[in-house]
Amino acid sequence: MATNTSKTARASVRAGQSTGGALSVLGEYKYVIPLANGRFAYVRNLTNGKTAHLKTDSEAFIEEIRILAAAGHGAKIRAELESLEAANPQHGWASTEKRLVDAGVFEG
Repeated sequence: MATNTSKTARASVRAGQSTGGALSVLGEYKYVIPLANGRFAYVRNLTNGKTAHLKTDSEAFIEEIRILAAAGHGAKIRAELESLEAANPQHGWASTEKRLVDAGVFEG
């Protein structure tokens, strides 16, 4: 894990790994860890080992997902967003996914 992540981010990652809850399902790591009813999220970038705390409607969030999609993780991230929407429709994950699609993140 990157040394410049916050204590909260590290604790969240450790908690999820130990319980098998929010971060891994059947051995596959989650890329998007929702916070504050979908307004914020930790985005785990497996290409550089960093976890970013981002507002889901920010340009930084779009760019972080774009980097992951370009590295071949786009389909998994999209599936995660659809799963988050199904589990918590009131959190607005469908609109987050639409913003990413409109920005062309999953193309190419």
